[in-house]
Amino acid sequence: MIFVGIDWSEQHHDIEVQDLDGAVLATARVADGVDGIARLHALLSGHADVPAEVIVGIEVDRGLLVDSLVAAGYEVFAINPKSVDRYRDRHSLSGAKSDAGDAKVLADLVRTDRHNHRPVAGDTDLAEAVKLTARAHQSLIWARQRQVNALRSAMREYYPGALTAFGTDLADRDAVAVLAKAPTPELGRRLSTTQIASALRKAGRKRNVETRAAVIRDALRAPQLSAPPLVADAYGDTAKALVAVISALNLQIAQLETVLAERFEQHPDAVIYRSLPGLGDVLGARVLGEFGDDPDRYADAKARRNYAGTSPITKASGKHRVVLARFHRNRHLADATIWWAFCSLSSSPGARAFYDRRRAADDTHHQALRALANRWVGILHGCLRHHSDYDEATAWSHRDDGLSHAA
Repeated sequence: MIFVGIDWSEQHHDIEVQDLDGAVLATARVADGVDGIARLHALLSGHADVPAEVIVGIEVDRGLLVDSLVAAGYEVFAINPKSVDRYRDRHSLSGAKSDAGDAKVLADLVRTDRHNHRPVAGDTDLAEAVKLTARAHQSLIWARQRQVNALRSAMREYYPGALTAFGTDLADRDAVAVLAKAPTPELGRRLSTTQIASALRKAGRKRNVETRAAVIRDALRAPQLSAPPLVADAYGDTAKALVAVISALNLQIAQLETVLAERFEQHPDAVIYRSLPGLGDVLGARVLGEFGDDPDRYADAKARRNYAGTSPITKASGKHRVVLARFHRNRHLADATIWWAFCSLSSSPGARAFYDRRRAADDTHHQALRALANRWVGILHGCLRHHSDYDEATAWSHRDDGLSHAA
């Protein structure tokens, strides 16, 4: 067998090849692209008879380079950069670092410690497509929220009537429609009920249009503190730009949501995911995409929980022992599981009872949700392993409050 460390970058990749004893068989720097990858394969074929004899360590788990390595039949380990950094200290404490040196560290790591790391998952193309679409959808939602926060911050300085009319949800279609027409208090006071109602209809509102328009009109015309006209106009220009960005993001988020639902529907495990309380098309797609569909990826429910970041960690030394939440985790999956737990409270009596017991034990709202999310991940693992839909009685038949979980 040979062990290959690849330190990748956008322009080139540094390679080191070692044998079982750690002797260096070859080093190289290859360009990114077809010619560089062809040269890499030619280099490795000169030291291994079959692809299964090639063990590769690299710091990424996706991309065209990783795809080409997996397609060639090599066993590929995606090593967390933080692990590589810690492993580097085993060889030198000077702090020196180079691309060639990192390739050596990766080769040494997969030669001696690959049993402590996870190979690149063998997910299907459909699962990968669901993950990429779900991440894009989620990232746009986060981007929209940043714009909404900026808009709200600006309006607190010059347009409190708009915040009274629309509250904190400035990405709502009603808010976007009206603020696009009246980004300043002066323009807002001039809007008639008919103009507001027309804007609401164009934005898609079909019910209670006149009533809602009257409420908005009253809020915009109510007495409020005002900024100097020039300052208000400057803020209005800013608000108009932010509203335009939010409107565009709303459109793209809706389009991606449609595509995401279609791809999720095509996956054979979608029925199982949707059978779990709290998981619809969007959250179900996020969870499926982040977990993947490789049936051998997780040895047991604990391994899946660890990957999700819902299980706590324990730090113990001598008489000191503390249980903490995991903060280094997949943030896309962590966000999805917390929302899953929250959404399940209204549709699963077992989840509600579990949450209430945690709260009665002095957990905060977020602590109780994290513990519930941990429980849901274990239930999901059981459903996928047995290829069965969720059953409320089976899932909550034995009481496990998990009161030892992290704060």
